[in-house]
Amino acid sequence: MKNLAIFASGSGSNCENIIRYFQGHEHIAVTLVLCNKSDAFVLERARRLGVPSYVVPKSSFNRPEMVLPILEEHHVDFIVLAGFLLMVPNFLLEAYPRAIINIHPSLLPKYGGKGMWGMHVHKAVKASGDSETGMTVHWVSNICDGGEIIAQFRTPIEPNDTPDDIAAREHVLEMEHFPRIIEEVVMREK
Repeated sequence: MKNLAIFASGSGSNCENIIRYFQGHEHIAVTLVLCNKSDAFVLERARRLGVPSYVVPKSSFNRPEMVLPILEEHHVDFIVLAGFLLMVPNFLLEAYPRAIINIHPSLLPKYGGKGMWGMHVHKAVKASGDSETGMTVHWVSNICDGGEIIAQFRTPIEPNDTPDDIAAREHVLEMEHFPRIIEEVVMREK
């Protein structure tokens, strides 16, 4: 059995979708949700689904002694970032080589990097006049949104779409594809 930790910072719709996808899976289980914000709704989602969750505030996240023991206690093999807004520190990249992936709400390398998350991305996509957008799953590296791309999925943008419309279309892609890509990567890499 391969154990996943999901790192999240916000509402947690992707986190819940991933947990539900792997419930009863023969080879993969979500054993932990780690969040950097004590008031994030993802913690309630994890509680409802019976997955242990921990809050590690930003001030402690860069300290190995605050993070690694939690991951070790839950026998984590693989980390999935699902709306997690902190940079992953080098000690985690070293402890989990080729075992941390992230989702990004654009077709990287477009609209990636510092400050490009959530609605900031969708507003930039709208302002650009692009005819399509999408989501990217990528390996995490020490460069913000700069890791090797694993998979991308596209959706068209209509001329009258608002940033909210664009966000809704892109979110459908996340719900549909992210858990399956996680499964493929974990089964292939480990």
